[in-house]
Amino acid sequence: MDRSPLVLVHGFTATPGVWAPVLPRLAEHHDVHVPALAGHAGGVAVPDGFEATITVLVDDLEAQLDRAGLETAHLAGNSLGGWLALELAARGRARSVVCLSPGGGWEPGSREEARIVAYFVRTRRLLRHVAPRARTLASRPRLRRLAMRDVCQHGERLTPAQAEEAIRGAWECALVDRMAEAVRRDGPLRELEPLTCPVRIAWAEHDRILPSRGYSERFRRLLPDAEYTTLPGVGHVPMADDPELVARTILEVSAAGDRQAAVAAA
Repeated sequence: MDRSPLVLVHGFTATPGVWAPVLPRLAEHHDVHVPALAGHAGGVAVPDGFEATITVLVDDLEAQLDRAGLETAHLAGNSLGGWLALELAARGRARSVVCLSPGGGWEPGSREEARIVAYFVRTRRLLRHVAPRARTLASRPRLRRLAMRDVCQHGERLTPAQAEEAIRGAWECALVDRMAEAVRRDGPLRELEPLTCPVRIAWAEHDRILPSRGYSERFRRLLPDAEYTTLPGVGHVPMADDPELVARTILEVSAAGDRQAAVAAA
């Protein structure tokens, strides 16, 4: 039996490797695609002087779907990846959508908007000192947990290679300053037409980067028909903290999308 396609979209400054802990479980049910975002480690370059906007990132993702021959797919995104998944869904490319602590849920010009911009600018400065020590920080469980404390509760559950890739990948992201300016200029998630596919928005209980309070209320207003849930015991990038929980969160919704497609085709 052919497996339906599933596209996993990583977050801002992250790499496709963040999905590694859940790939075996998801690949049992889907043809899984894990693209790299433009301007990120492993992704196409965004030329200097070219505005880095949400539209540019979505256009590149859509082009990657086209090259893979995917007219539609199940979409799952974390952080910025969740925002991009919703934008792709608005273009008619989604069979289902799962957003894990998605970006874009703050109000325009809000304190939360200023906070997240400042967070990434500050983190970029910190990475200047941390990235050259990535291998050392990734080598021991206690150091991995310390280095990854903002993104997950249990950084020690990452392998040394996964942790090193995450640190180096964040440093190699070329868009931090340009995306910070884009957020200030363009604001958060735009108004969306109602989505006809199943949508689940799942927030990490211990999210330190985009805590539910202040960063989820806009989604509830823009997407009142989506399903909202909390992922217990995990941080902003929950795949390492609880791979089984994350996989189940995605697979329940993709199964619903496949059932909906089967009914429509009957």
